[in-house]
Amino acid sequence: MGAYFDEEFPLSHQLSSSFSRDRRFSKQVRDNVHGSIDLDPLFLKFIDTEQFQRLRDLKQLGLAYMVYPGAVHSRFEHSLGVYWLAGQAVEKLQIYQGSELGIEPFDIQTVKLAGLLHDVGHGPYSHVFEREFLPRVLNGFKWSHEEMSVRMVDYIVDQHYIDINPDSVKRVKEMILASSDIAPQKSAQEKHFLYDIVANGRNGIDVDKFDYIVRDCRACGLGCSFQFERLMETMRVMGDEICYPAKDYLTISKLFLTRADLHRTVYTHAKVKAIELMFVDVMLQAQGFFNILAQVNDPAEYWKLDDTILKSIETAPDEELQESRDLILRIRRRDLYQFCNQYAVPKEELEHFKEVTPQDIVCSQITSGVTLKEEDVAVSNVKIDLTRGRENPLESEEKFSISEDRISHLLPASYQDTIVRVYSKKPELVGAISEAFENFQLKTYGIKPQVHATPEKKKRRR
Repeated sequence: MGAYFDEEFPLSHQLSSSFSRDRRFSKQVRDNVHGSIDLDPLFLKFIDTEQFQRLRDLKQLGLAYMVYPGAVHSRFEHSLGVYWLAGQAVEKLQIYQGSELGIEPFDIQTVKLAGLLHDVGHGPYSHVFEREFLPRVLNGFKWSHEEMSVRMVDYIVDQHYIDINPDSVKRVKEMILASSDIAPQKSAQEKHFLYDIVANGRNGIDVDKFDYIVRDCRACGLGCSFQFERLMETMRVMGDEICYPAKDYLTISKLFLTRADLHRTVYTHAKVKAIELMFVDVMLQAQGFFNILAQVNDPAEYWKLDDTILKSIETAPDEELQESRDLILRIRRRDLYQFCNQYAVPKEELEHFKEVTPQDIVCSQITSGVTLKEEDVAVSNVKIDLTRGRENPLESEEKFSISEDRISHLLPASYQDTIVRVYSKKPELVGAISEAFENFQLKTYGIKPQVHATPEKKKRRR
């Protein structure tokens, strides 16, 4: 993974006096994960804008709070956490390797600002808006919250006349995009390791994950054995990239395994996905009324979109929103789309897997007392990985890697799961849809690789 070394670097125990803060113009907030967080004047200029304050109204875990009641924390507090950890990381590198890395106040400022603003482009209910709703209405046009974040950075700077070095803004935007599919060429000729801190596109080890893994576990009442503090202390720069001691292999493994466990038990929980599917249907029926397509392409309008859109739809008197209101009422009354069954895609089929659609299920119906329609069926194709798809994020050809048999025989042999779940939008169709889903599996794989049989009481429900 390009992340291991054997020898400790000599310590440089003193920060340059130029790194000291003038606390007369700073503020301090109390965070329930990191404790006291100092907010310096430049960062307050961004924080005290309506565009950044909007993050208070974006739940970090989207609709998961309807299953995990404590998951009501926001993108606002997560962004402050990433800002703080980004600053801690670069300052620790300056302490330990300052003389050889040439870290300057400009570098610390830029990395912290990237941490602060990396999520400012998220939409209502976070990833479900970007990954489930927008692809249904954008007709193939690719949209990402990272790209919107960099557009929002420019908009905030221009709208509020923030006096900031243009080169700093450029570097901030590059760092935000560093792990995305549209990562730009780094403008800096050196100090590329700074781009690993907030959004690490090489191996996924970054302070964004350090924060949300601990924060999400705490909010959902789950234990967390991953301790980012150790990695923050032992990270070093080698060959212009951030590396970690070989002895921390298991700590890094816990990072990825905890992330995968959160995906499995919280982010893609069967009922969470059912509610998300219903939310997407709500938005599809209401998007024309709110002209959402125009908003997602204009930062001046986009910042007005947040989680309150659900309440706006629910309380609007307009007749054209009636179907959306009915669906929201079903969510409120826990009359959710009914989970029928699921299966894990066989390992040997992952490379050529094509997402399953409601049409696939309907076309697999053989015999039944009813004729299924595509609008009766909802399908969720869930991918869970360690962070690099089917690749092991703990391996790389650069620096040196460690064979897994030297570490533990309990480490995973596979690094990605793809789970297909099918839901019935009408309780009385659970039996027919479950049967069609079984036929689809038989036709596709020649077997019935179900996790469990659909309960008879669900099949008989009317």
